[in-house]
Amino acid sequence: MATGNGTLQGKVVIITGGGTGLGKMTALLMAKEGADIVIAARRVGAIEQTAKEVRDIGPRALAIPTDVKDSQQVNSMVERTLAEMGGLDILVNNAGIVRGQERKPLWEITDEEWHLGINTNLTGAFHCSRAVIKHFLDQGHGKIINIASGNGMRGQRGDFMYGTAKAGLINFTRILATTFAPNNIQVNCIAPGFIDVTQLQPEPVSSAFFRNAQFIPVGRFGVPEDIGHLALFLASEASDYITGGLFANDGGGLAGGVSPTGYAPVIAMEED
Repeated sequence: MATGNGTLQGKVVIITGGGTGLGKMTALLMAKEGADIVIAARRVGAIEQTAKEVRDIGPRALAIPTDVKDSQQVNSMVERTLAEMGGLDILVNNAGIVRGQERKPLWEITDEEWHLGINTNLTGAFHCSRAVIKHFLDQGHGKIINIASGNGMRGQRGDFMYGTAKAGLINFTRILATTFAPNNIQVNCIAPGFIDVTQLQPEPVSSAFFRNAQFIPVGRFGVPEDIGHLALFLASEASDYITGGLFANDGGGLAGGVSPTGYAPVIAMEED
């Protein structure tokens, strides 16, 4: 999808987890389409940098430090958005992943670790959606875009919190969509595959994992723009008849059986 046509001119967008990675790229692409952007995340320096880059493009931007696990912080973030931006049209629930949370045997997972994983990747989206929905209902329109994962459709070995939360986010999307479809509110979900976000971190890194994409049908790893452009489409009027959709953006991974389950053997597919 080409950018620079003013597709989102006059719209206000909240993007959680917008300081780095997919959230940052989505913010910049939507800003190029004219949207005013609110970036909400915990890392202050990262969201302020994204906000600066949005302003350099042209639209307004707010950086609001927010932990989506805390409903009071989320409510305050939405209230500030409405007060300072004058409205809200689109919510992108992108915040997720618990960094440094190691996989371990099920019997060793503590209550705190479980709740941290579930709350970061699922409950945060609930907090944000609940906080915006009355405004969307009152104005008669709105769009919510949830960022899930291909892991939400797979049973990756040992992926208890993340995979479970992303599966819940997928069905939360469907329930929101069917509940609010009569109110001109569209809710859709993107399930990214393997996306190389290493260069959009505060300190860009090199990862050996992203050097061999032969197991992906299209022959390459995804880049943040792949997800950002899909989010841009789902935020635009071009998607007004689409709701409850689950969009696997993974280079054909799910269709081709790519799955990091830990069980699939590596075998030659061609005969000698």
